[in-house]
Amino acid sequence: MTEVIQIDHQGERETRMAKVQKMKAMGIVPYAQSFDKKILIWDIIKDYETKEHRDINDIISNPEIQVQTAGRLMLYRSHGKLAFAKLLDSTAQIQLMFHRENCKLITGEWAASTLKDWSEEWMSAYKFMEKMVDVGDFIGVRGEVFKTHKGELTIFVSEFQFLSKAIRPLPEKFHGLQDQEELYRKRYLDLTMNPETYQRFLLKSKMYHVLREFYTKEWFVEIQTNILGNAASGAAARAFETHHNDYDTEVFLRIAFETGLKKATVGRFEKVFELGQDFRNEGSDPAHIQEFTQIEHYAVYRNYEDNMKFTEKMFDYLFEKLGLSKKLNVKDKEGNIKEVDFTTPRKRIDYTKGIEEASGIDITKYGMDDADKLRKDIQKKGNEFEGIHKMGTMTLIDHLYKKVLRPKILGPAFIYNYPVIMQPLARTSDKDSNIVEQFQLLVNGREICKAYSELADPILQQENFNKQAEAAARGDEEATAGDNDFVTAMEYGMPPQSWFGIGLERLFAILTQQDNIRDVVMFPLMKPSVEKTETPEEPKKNK
Repeated sequence: MTEVIQIDHQGERETRMAKVQKMKAMGIVPYAQSFDKKILIWDIIKDYETKEHRDINDIISNPEIQVQTAGRLMLYRSHGKLAFAKLLDSTAQIQLMFHRENCKLITGEWAASTLKDWSEEWMSAYKFMEKMVDVGDFIGVRGEVFKTHKGELTIFVSEFQFLSKAIRPLPEKFHGLQDQEELYRKRYLDLTMNPETYQRFLLKSKMYHVLREFYTKEWFVEIQTNILGNAASGAAARAFETHHNDYDTEVFLRIAFETGLKKATVGRFEKVFELGQDFRNEGSDPAHIQEFTQIEHYAVYRNYEDNMKFTEKMFDYLFEKLGLSKKLNVKDKEGNIKEVDFTTPRKRIDYTKGIEEASGIDITKYGMDDADKLRKDIQKKGNEFEGIHKMGTMTLIDHLYKKVLRPKILGPAFIYNYPVIMQPLARTSDKDSNIVEQFQLLVNGREICKAYSELADPILQQENFNKQAEAAARGDEEATAGDNDFVTAMEYGMPPQSWFGIGLERLFAILTQQDNIRDVVMFPLMKPSVEKTETPEEPKKNK
């Protein structure tokens, strides 16, 4: 387990917890049920930035209620009769101004200028804001908008309501924190303190919306397939296993949507897609994570070349709708940055010829039973991979490609003409029985998406599954598992079609020029941490 030294601001936490108890004694609910937030901060800025405003002296003597909003307090500074604060919501941040003589606290259905605590001492609403409210707390405010002499748009707060107490203080220096693990573990703080992180995840949400919009325009239907299944089929990957208590049987978390979507095409659907989670029990690195989001689709009566055109059209749509430049800096596996131009059309590279030119090995000459021969030939050429002695032919070819060819391709480029044993679910080419109709989109050594024409022959499909089972029996943990239920569905007749799949975190990391896929996962799974508590000096007050 990862050991994390955690400084617990215990003194500050206890002080804030004491404030919670005092609020209750004063009749203030420290965790409100709700608040009628009538306007977002961004809309206040948009609506009032260019309007004429009353003079602040007129507002202080006779304030009006123009806006009613809420958010998290991010700063508070008191200057005698006046206090200034910053309020942050999901859209923007705005300055607040409080005046000692004209400030009320909303308690229940009324607003009071003063209130009592348990010792019968009176506290003004202004003093309550100063003494009881901390940076990090949530408040609702009502007031009039004006501009300070420096031109900053500000809400003069006539009334405020306390909404939620933060009993831990926000970090003062979370912005620019170098401990990436801490950023991932406490993403909620990263989102609050670092605007660029928050904007990145807003853009990610927009990307999902744009993708769904694109598929809808192309007349696809979104469906949901099961996550738990009796077989982990559809990709070369190791699955997560779990026990189904009610059925008393072992089941797998899906590694792909593939077989479920294809069964839908047997059942009349012609264009289907799914946006959801896949799970692969494999290693982690900056480009891989075990739980990830994919879009997969099937379009009947189309082949992989149709999907190449469709992919180019999708990317053009994404870049336009997201407002992104088509020239992006992308790091390769070694961390080297290169500028990649996503302008269409894409370059096309032959997979088998490319490997032969890069390694001197013609991979089309090796079948499922030739793993030992291929292994020796790879090693003769000076190539080694971790776990090479357990790999079947398919996995050996994949690792050879990743070592000798993939690093040399800048892209974006379509890699096509894969050997038939590489993809047991793909359709064999009518022109060459050793080749399947498949492509991948490669960007500076990173595989972005994959697509192929589907194998619709159930007899051949079962034969391919059987060969994969033999590879698994020899120790190949990434061999594709069979799926008898899927083959049965195929026997009822499956139309010709083409599949497409794209990992959305990897795509979004490239589009936003992030080095690590975890930078675009809101709450990535981390190893459990062992916290050691240090007793620091009493931290500075937030106000």
